[in-house]
This record gives sequence, structure tokens and C-alpha cells, in this order.
Amino acid sequence: MARFSKKLTKEVSPLQFEEALATYTKAETEETELLDKLNMEMIRIRYKYADELAGLEVCKNNALEIVQAFCREQKEQLFGKKRTLHTVYGTVGYRLGTPKLKTLAGNTWSNVLEQMKEKLPAYVRVTEEPAKNKLLADRAKAQVAPLLQHVGLKVVQEEIFFIETLHNNKP
Repeated sequence: MARFSKKLTKEVSPLQFEEALATYTKAETEETELLDKLNMEMIRIRYKYADELAGLEVCKNNALEIVQAFCREQKEQLFGKKRTLHTVYGTVGYRLGTPKLKTLAGNTWSNVLEQMKEKLPAYVRVTEEPAKNKLLADRAKAQVAPLLQHVGLKVVQEEIFFIETLHNNKP
């Protein structure tokens, strides 16, 4: 579905309308056919290399396990003060991940939240926002409709132009 907001400065005749719609339909049909052809070729190429890529992935995973095991066993000798090791084939090392919070054993996030409300209230978020979906659903109700304007809201529903083509009619 195409959207546009280009302003035409002249009147459009019914003949021009029909010709433009036919042109649009033809272009969309050709575009669809071309995209289908492209997708089929991409599927064929993916299938052609799938086995080779899967084998390489298994090879990489096996090698990764060995390299990780070696680095874990030799961590003190290889990574004493530094976090990386440069070799002929590449660089290996340890990176610090992004800090994150985890609950201690036996705790849940709801328990933690209750404790934080008492001991660390500055670190508890309280989010207040309009329930837009509920307002839209109840906009016709007698107790809601007259108050929308008073609180500074209005319900708008814009028109969006569309074209749905019939691909059977090839000009």
C-alpha cells in the first residue's frame, strides 16, 4: 500500500486517472514478479551453500571450545595483568560485560522491590502516564467524552490514501 502527499496543481481527468492507475498496477505487478524472482534466486543460493556453511559453523564451534578451554586453564599465565593475548592467528581475551543486577538465591524481583521501597526509595521508579488505549476504547462513554476536551485531548482519525491493485488485469 503506497502513501504519498504530493500536491497536483491541475485538474486530473478521468482518462488521466485510469491511465495512472493502470501504470501503477503494471509497475506494482512487475515489481512483485521481480521480487519473487530475486527471492527464489536467493533461496537457491542459500541452499547451495547451506551444507558448507553448516560444516564451517561446526568447525568454528569445536575450535572455540578448545581455545576457550586452554585460555581458562592457563588464565593466570596468559592473562596476568592484561585481558588480551595477541597471536599469529588473532587476538583472544576476556572482556568485561555490561554490569547487571541479579537477585540473590531465594529472592525474587518483587521481594527486592518491596525491600527497596523501604531502604532505597530513591531507586524505585514510579511511572505515571495516560492510558491512551483505555481512553480510546472509552471515548464514547458519557462519563469520558465530555471530559476529554477539559483535560486537553481530542480524538482524531486521519484518512490515509491507498491503492489496492488487481493483478489479474494486465494492460
